[in-house]
Amino acid sequence: MNCDEARILLHALLDNELDAGHAREVEAHVASCPACAAELAAQRDMQRVLADTNLRYAAPASLRARIEASMPQPERRQPTRRSVLRGFAMGSAVSALAASGVVAVVLRQDDQQRILSEVVSAHLRSLQAGHLIDVVSTDQHTVKPWFNGKLDVAPPVIDLTAQGFTLVGGRLDYIDARAIGAVVYKRRQHVINLFVSQTSSTEHRPPKTQTMQGFNCRRWGERGLNFWAVSDIGNDELAEFVDKFDAAMKANVEE
Repeated sequence: MNCDEARILLHALLDNELDAGHAREVEAHVASCPACAAELAAQRDMQRVLADTNLRYAAPASLRARIEASMPQPERRQPTRRSVLRGFAMGSAVSALAASGVVAVVLRQDDQQRILSEVVSAHLRSLQAGHLIDVVSTDQHTVKPWFNGKLDVAPPVIDLTAQGFTLVGGRLDYIDARAIGAVVYKRRQHVINLFVSQTSSTEHRPPKTQTMQGFNCRRWGERGLNFWAVSDIGNDELAEFVDKFDAAMKANVEE
């Protein structure tokens, strides 16, 4: 493990978000590298200062009382037996209908979180020495054909070097128990993994950003493909990458 790889994982180490294998690798590197040891110590001191600083402010109880007193009070009518029974019946029917929908939504959200966790784990694996790239090239006409025959659909490969995001290669990875393509970019010393998988849905899904284990992940869907862009760069830079990639991909389709 080199310094660039170790520094990407220092925050995750401090937050106890690494598995035992990754944690041992980072700790072993820090033990032999004074620069990374100093960086870890600085981050640990900052974490301690933030933990010791009371940044919360509790509003006084008198404020809540004034707000409640200023709100209009609803009229209270004595409930009748018929109204109680009608409300109970209607509530039961609505609850029965809503329950199935709520369960479906929860299951979908759980599935999305599981996939996100697998994507972030794949990103972490790629940061280990020798795991980042299977085909090394800054030429999109070399990287894209490399995927042919290895996947049902080869991922789109866009050269964004002129826009500040350097194409460095690609590899095969595994998400949700199936092989998918990963196109690798760099922003300065930061790695951006763009995971691409085929889906039966052709609808456009706008980009949505989530954060897990200190990494930002921006997910979207377009033309029967799912995309996940994962990196430790800021949300604004990751959004810029996605916007430029999406615009270039659409321009290529229209040509």
